[in-house]
Amino acid sequence: MTAKVFVITSGKGGVGKTTTAANLGAALAVRNKKVLVIDADIGLRNLDVIMGLENRIVFNLVDAIKGVCKPQQAVIKSKKSNNLFLLPASQTDDKNVVTPEEMKELVNKYKAEYNFILIDCPAGIEQGFRNACAAADEAIVVTTPEVSAVRDADRVIGLLAASSLETRMMINRVDRDMVRRGDMLSPQDVIEILGIEQIGMIFRDNDVVISANAGDLVVYNTKSKAGKAFLQIADRICGMDVPIEDLDIGTSLWAKLGKKLRAA
Repeated sequence: MTAKVFVITSGKGGVGKTTTAANLGAALAVRNKKVLVIDADIGLRNLDVIMGLENRIVFNLVDAIKGVCKPQQAVIKSKKSNNLFLLPASQTDDKNVVTPEEMKELVNKYKAEYNFILIDCPAGIEQGFRNACAAADEAIVVTTPEVSAVRDADRVIGLLAASSLETRMMINRVDRDMVRRGDMLSPQDVIEILGIEQIGMIFRDNDVVISANAGDLVVYNTKSKAGKAFLQIADRICGMDVPIEDLDIGTSLWAKLGKKLRAA
């Protein structure tokens, strides 16, 4: 067993990157894959809370890198799955305490134990971003259908391309009604702007927030559309041919903006 390593990134904060890392890890675990999710956001860890594991932390990523503990001692098993594990970030250290080379060396120590390793990348494009990307084989860029989020995603995609990382995107919080009214960028708009392959989209779903606040994951909610969408993305990552839903829309926001720009 040699894990395939994905970095989950976005550039912009607040687009649901950490929620995506947690739920995608859970979805892969549901598909009988052994998964390690790594919180690389040193100083601002959140994955443990979303996964309901904050009370189980003894050691963390920095401890594992610096030799305070053995790598496997820092890993915490999920309460919900025997296939899902978390390596939490340190809450008291600075991002600069870890180098990209150290991160890569640590991740390599885990590869033989897991099918997939997902690295939750901190927001921004500084040291934390470089650390998270250093060990990755592929990248998933999370964006929402907002102009500012898409612009930041575009910047990150350029940096990932320079690192020769294969990159796909996930569009989060798509609102069908807003897209159909032309008040939100459509998934096709986002694909046109960013020019990379889409691995999936998650519709706006209150169950995501409710689950996260309860320290649970929406993947385990069988009635949630978002949970089902994460499972479909997991299937695509595993190589299955699962079609992405095509929205039946009218005039998109991007088309409206284009008309206004041409009129000006």
